[in-house]
Amino acid sequence: MQFSTRYILGFALVLCLISSTLLSITAVSLRGKQETNRQLDKKKSVLMACNISKPEKSELSDAEWIAEEFATFEAQIVNLSTGEVVATGEEADSFDPDLIERIPVETNPAQIVDVPKEVRVFHRKDENGKLDTIVFPIYGKGLWSTMKGFLAVKADLNTIYGITYYSHGETPGLGGEVDNPKWKAHWPNRKIFDADGKVAIKVIKGSAGPQAQDPHSVDGLSGATITSRGVGAMMQYWFSDKGYGPYLKKLQEGKA
Repeated sequence: MQFSTRYILGFALVLCLISSTLLSITAVSLRGKQETNRQLDKKKSVLMACNISKPEKSELSDAEWIAEEFATFEAQIVNLSTGEVVATGEEADSFDPDLIERIPVETNPAQIVDVPKEVRVFHRKDENGKLDTIVFPIYGKGLWSTMKGFLAVKADLNTIYGITYYSHGETPGLGGEVDNPKWKAHWPNRKIFDADGKVAIKVIKGSAGPQAQDPHSVDGLSGATITSRGVGAMMQYWFSDKGYGPYLKKLQEGKA
């Protein structure tokens, strides 16, 4: 049986309409679940920056384990320009960074074009209720992409607890090694600031010395010079007065 050209084109059009409608319905129905998973992934990244991992023998689901661990954290919404804490508690928990006004910034090595007016940081307390760790969101340009992650800092506001990236498009096996646990293991106990309070942490070409002798250097990523520079540049930006500097000053004064 032969079909006319008009019939074939009409059939193809109807099939496309049906397929697109089904895809749209599926996308809408899964949107809530996708957002939930996205938030869980970010929370898991915060935990990873603090070197907290799920025990192998845990009977909890990932969602249950993340919720249990996150109960030890308190979110704060911080005004980047002033360092003031503008919200905590439920208001901070429901914070959506995608809805925050963004402010253009001057040209910088991290290639950050603009920053949000407000950001959410996470405080973790120890068993005695004292501040143990602060987790800061960070981002900046690598070779191919904007790398987004978290840096966890100890209560002295200088010693690094850990780092993780939850979003990037760097080359697998090269710049993509920012995800490699072996590379991330070089960060704990390195220092952000030198004795004069200047941002000194950097990613160097080759291998850094022991933490005690070379506290401000981290091993570079082999074959990924531009990505390594990008990581160092974002550290320089975010922990300067242009980034978290005003907030860190408030913390040091006991006003945050």
